[in-house]
Amino acid sequence: MSKAKISIRFFDDREVRALWDDENAKWCFSVLDIVAVLTNQNDYTKTRNYWKYLKAKLKKENIELVSATTQLKLLANVGKRYLTDMLDYEGIIALGKEFPGKKANRFIEWFTIVDSL
Repeated sequence: MSKAKISIRFFDDREVRALWDDENAKWCFSVLDIVAVLTNQNDYTKTRNYWKYLKAKLKKENIELVSATTQLKLLANVGKRYLTDMLDYEGIIALGKEFPGKKANRFIEWFTIVDSL
């Protein structure tokens, strides 16, 4: 994993980590980073809890987004790699649509431009 392709993109000065998934030959993005951006949350625990709640709600509603979630190891602030929920391009667009408001729309617009670079 030491040779993993990692990309860090910034939206409103907030990190959005991406990792190249060799098995599926595509970029995957940290769901927690996206949720933190869209909820404007700096607290990791609150972000994680929000994602757990949203994930359970979407699963109950049989939304395909949850089944598209992959877990890949990303480097955490503590210097260790942990399995993290990740989504590909289509999954991130679908996740963004679960959040109301102009910020989510602006994020989706930014994301579609940044991912094509």
